[in-house]
Amino acid sequence: MPTRNLDRIFAPRSIAVIGASLRKSSVGQTVLKNLVEGGFQGQVYPVNPKYKSVDGKPCVGAVADIPGQVDLAVICTPAATVAGLVRQCGDAGIRGLVILSAGFREAGEEGKRLESEVALAARQYGGMRIIGPNCLGIMSPHHRLNASFASDAAPRGNVAFLSQSGALCTSMLDWAIRENIGFSHFVSVGNMMDVGIADLIDYFASDPATDSIILYVESITGARQFMSAARAFTRHKPIIAYKAGRFAESAKAAASHTGAMAGVDSVYEAALARAGIVRVFEVEDLYDCAELLARQKTPSGPRLAIVTNAGGPGVMATDALLQRDGSLAELSDVTIAKLDKLLPAAWSRGNPVDILGDAPPKRFATTVQTVLRDQGVDGVIVVLSPQAMTDPTGAAKAVIDAAKGARKPILTVWMGGSRVRPGIDLFNQAGIPTYATPEKAVRAFMYLVAYARNRDLLYETPREVPMEFQLSRRKLRSVFDTILTEGHDILSESTSKAFLEAYEIPIAKPYVARSKEDAVEFANRVGFPVALKAFSPDITHKTDVGGVELDLATEDEVLQSYQRILDRATKLRPDARVEGVTVQHMISDPCGRELIVGVKRDPVFGAVLLVGAGGTSAELFQDRALELPPLSESLARRMLESLKSWPLLQGYRGKPGVNLPRLIEVLMRLSYLVADYPEISEMDVNPLLATPEDAIALDARIVIDRDAVLHPVRPYSHLAIRPYPDELIKRAKLKDGTPVLLRPIKPEDEPMWRDMLATCSEETIRLRFRYLFRGTTHEMASRFCFNDYDREIAIVAEIEEMDQCVIAGVGRLVADVDHDEAEYAVLVGDPWHGIGLGSMLTDYCLGICDKWNIQKVVAEVAPENKRMLDMFTHRKFELDHRLGDDVVIAHKVLSAEVSTAH
Repeated sequence: MPTRNLDRIFAPRSIAVIGASLRKSSVGQTVLKNLVEGGFQGQVYPVNPKYKSVDGKPCVGAVADIPGQVDLAVICTPAATVAGLVRQCGDAGIRGLVILSAGFREAGEEGKRLESEVALAARQYGGMRIIGPNCLGIMSPHHRLNASFASDAAPRGNVAFLSQSGALCTSMLDWAIRENIGFSHFVSVGNMMDVGIADLIDYFASDPATDSIILYVESITGARQFMSAARAFTRHKPIIAYKAGRFAESAKAAASHTGAMAGVDSVYEAALARAGIVRVFEVEDLYDCAELLARQKTPSGPRLAIVTNAGGPGVMATDALLQRDGSLAELSDVTIAKLDKLLPAAWSRGNPVDILGDAPPKRFATTVQTVLRDQGVDGVIVVLSPQAMTDPTGAAKAVIDAAKGARKPILTVWMGGSRVRPGIDLFNQAGIPTYATPEKAVRAFMYLVAYARNRDLLYETPREVPMEFQLSRRKLRSVFDTILTEGHDILSESTSKAFLEAYEIPIAKPYVARSKEDAVEFANRVGFPVALKAFSPDITHKTDVGGVELDLATEDEVLQSYQRILDRATKLRPDARVEGVTVQHMISDPCGRELIVGVKRDPVFGAVLLVGAGGTSAELFQDRALELPPLSESLARRMLESLKSWPLLQGYRGKPGVNLPRLIEVLMRLSYLVADYPEISEMDVNPLLATPEDAIALDARIVIDRDAVLHPVRPYSHLAIRPYPDELIKRAKLKDGTPVLLRPIKPEDEPMWRDMLATCSEETIRLRFRYLFRGTTHEMASRFCFNDYDREIAIVAEIEEMDQCVIAGVGRLVADVDHDEAEYAVLVGDPWHGIGLGSMLTDYCLGICDKWNIQKVVAEVAPENKRMLDMFTHRKFELDHRLGDDVVIAHKVLSAEVSTAH
């Protein structure tokens, strides 16, 4: 129940302080003082049997004695008393709690027991929500609420701050007050026994006072919920995160290359990026970055122009940009020509644009305007160094004027002390970010670039399978169920490659030879040269025991190699069962590149896919990229582009590049394999040989999670992001016999969605959206065509007309984050009115509600839309006319039967 009753905590009308005290500097006294002095407008009830009054307010001895209804209780008493107090609150109808008390699971076994008692007590009262325990408290400055024991109150602003560290809260609060940075909410989450980070992100997403979120996280729980909430938020507003514990050795060495390479922090890095979150690595960047992203335009790319009146700072900015993998914009010939007319002859004639030390304010303005108009520029940093003839304040005013109406980000660096201070103040007042050094400005710009890149990823919705992937996955599932029950946790190379081959991934097929004679026979069958590898269920890394010999060209070499491999493996691993060797044709290519592709099951984010430089030196060079499966084509390509070895894959110094489309396809197919089999805990394809013609798995090893085999889980529960729900694709026929394809909408449907809206009359648009609009923007279209399939789905009715597919109608379900209630709306293009399409979409979407275990469906209908009202009445919706003259609320309570389909 992510957001249910959170208003009771963050916008309460009345508060009980349980454990309110007269004892100086106690938590109970501090909380009460903060509430009163903070100007909270509602009722505050101190609760403590020791006192008749506290700080002039009547004090009651027990929760049951509170004379009025209470929304929020703040508990400040010892841990051992909390479970009983939670029951008292539940009996009194209090559904919002902030538990400040420490001494729970952070304190050891006894604390864990006490926390379990509190959780059990809370579960007895439906809808009770708890922040904490073991937290500093919360602040909601827009509601004049300071329910914490912090020594200072947070100023009012538009940044929500969420932290797993109470100590960091106090230091950050002190810093923010000094810098005059305000907050919409300030939350110390504590142990997150109930309300977690995902719940708060969802809640603040609908808060008009919150423009951005800052996270300080040490760990994430509920990865699917976190990813879903964060992706929904960051489509419109930024989230900045500082993830602590980057170098913690928190996992045992895994049984594969992938497990050893994919450290915990690397997985967080990939997940945060996929969620659209900008990660910072220095605490001081948190506030600057959030404020910057909330008010600056997002750049379309990393190409930066630097305008400066001094050469040295321009070089400093360039160094910082290139060090952070930014790009120095290349000015067009047209821009150079314009600047030639505007600037003195001695200007730099390139980027950085050195406008010289005698530059007056107007030169700053005209240069910035000219550079901004260059199509090859994504953002501008203006650097001023105060020289004898410089007017820092006048130059600031000129840059502010030049920035008006700009669609690209502009950052400024006014270097110096008292002379530049007035200009800096002007920038702050104008909302233009300004920094003390070029390096800090570049760092901020690159955070903007990271946000833009991450947000683009949000619109990548991998299909469940590629369009041309025609194999029967159900049949494959039945075949491999037998393999998975054989009892081996580490599958042999042959069996592992059988999985790959079933998904049409090219392999070097191995043959198991249990004798010298078999090895020779298989070598002749596959053709020389061949490779021999030790065949043992107990040896993971065959090269470590001398278990691999390559380029064997004759029968005699195969015979000798067979014996050498067995002798070495037996000597170095006397405990291992060495059952022979595998024989496969030796595949090599002088233009080929060895990669490793692997999968590791992360305890938080589930399956994680890795690609990197492969072979025996995979761990040595650590050239790798991680992503959450399944992959789209764009995501797979981004992984490859992020590798240091990317230039080698494209072709380098006369060598041709690899077949990138084929390599990307193989990566996608591997990710689908992993998505289909939650039983796979680790997988190595090492090496995957990418050549100018193909991508071939030369070796493979799969590790099975035996528990997942014995106790099957629902599909895709091992993935942090829900794939495209192909199971909801259905073919049907309309009343007139017209075939129609019902399927979930995809981001790439945007052109067809716009075309459908173009067929709608103004009346149809008004009845559906309750307002008129002249045209659709990309932002609007992407909002309707991009769905997080865990919480929202639009079903399109696709019809073929004149050999072209068109969208004739859309039914949309938007579930609340608790999946209790869903809003429904339907739109049918004018050419398809009157043939039952709206009814078909409605019935299909109601069926999805049953699968999702939705309890209630609600729709808003215009009173004059008789056709829609009749349709809902026919389906036993109740119609409520009380909300206003311009709307009818149609609602229906669905079956309470629990479904496991979602």
